[in-house]
Amino acid sequence: MEKLTIQSPAKINLYLKVIKRLPSGYHELDTSFQLIDIFDTLEFRNSIDTINISCSKGNIKQEDNIVYKVANKLKKMTTRKVGADISIIKNIPIGGGLGGGSSNAATALYALNGLWNLNLSLDKMIEIGIELGADVPLFINGENAYAKGIGEKLIKKESINEKLIVICPDIQSSTKEMFDLFDLHKDAIVNKFKQNDFWQVFIDKNMQIHDFYKKYSQDFDLCLSGTGSSMFIKYENDLDKEKIVKIIPSNWRFFFAKPLQCSPLKSLKSNGV
Repeated sequence: MEKLTIQSPAKINLYLKVIKRLPSGYHELDTSFQLIDIFDTLEFRNSIDTINISCSKGNIKQEDNIVYKVANKLKKMTTRKVGADISIIKNIPIGGGLGGGSSNAATALYALNGLWNLNLSLDKMIEIGIELGADVPLFINGENAYAKGIGEKLIKKESINEKLIVICPDIQSSTKEMFDLFDLHKDAIVNKFKQNDFWQVFIDKNMQIHDFYKKYSQDFDLCLSGTGSSMFIKYENDLDKEKIVKIIPSNWRFFFAKPLQCSPLKSLKSNGV
């Protein structure tokens, strides 16, 4: 196989609770992951002995790209000369709490395992993935799940049925910064946000979110994904959809999204890639 093109899906957190900070610096979590049909597209081509990444968005250096880190790690696991030209077309907002980077990493693990004939097991890919990010095992496994531990202990769950509007303000939220703020202020945070423990620090840090939440949270069930910045609202009919669209500021992106039963990576697994 010389070329492979794969859609790399986003996720939302239906709820997210921080249990405690661990000695490793990671945090023990309790969350519910739902895959959704917002996708990046990754194209992989075999090359002789080099790894080249092109990305449609962001000014990140190639060496800092999580897909490059995956490819470089896998390249070191074989004595054969292997390489890849990898193109990433970004559609999932960067820094939006939708897992785009982790999803890309999982996609790269699967694709390069197949292109380079590495024959890594699912468990081995998950082991590699957890070193790159807490959400990566979810995307490698490719199924909706409850997650505990740092995100690696997955229990399969059924998909939700509701449609979603995913609201993406013009904010890149740093996961590390949000965890640091949570740790700093956790004793002072009143647990009034049942859906996501990061609501308070997210609102406190961003005045435009504070104003948006204050204005609309009584009339709409606003939910936060990950550590932000993306929010989502479930809806069932066109009338509800129209009401939601009207409250979104004109300079914010939004997506009409549907829940996925499983990731496109599952079809690769069934095809033996």
